[in-house]
Amino acid sequence: MSPKARNIGVNVPPPEKECDDVNCPFHGKLRVRGLILEGVVIKDAMQRTVVVEREYLLYSSKYKRYERRRSRIHAHNPPCINAKKGDKVIIMECRPIAKSVAFVVIAKKEEKQSG
Repeated sequence: MSPKARNIGVNVPPPEKECDDVNCPFHGKLRVRGLILEGVVIKDAMQRTVVVEREYLLYSSKYKRYERRRSRIHAHNPPCINAKKGDKVIIMECRPIAKSVAFVVIAKKEEKQSG
């Protein structure tokens, strides 16, 4: 456990590494609120930003079935977490950081599978 990691109010372990990012919820000044979502990182080519894709089910009352949908969300990736392509991550809503970024990665769920 990192001694200088701030308590963000969510039951996730703080990262072992320390960073000097202003937009890090653990080591910076960024406050988190609202939605907590899970997804898979599909792109990590941007600087400190990743694209997270999440799948969910939507019920169609006309056909009385569920349909599978996907959405892609841009999320800030602090250097202390450093999620890579293929990682399962937990993201949480925050204030808008950029035009399309209003979420931040708060934890990796598990390491990516090699294959």
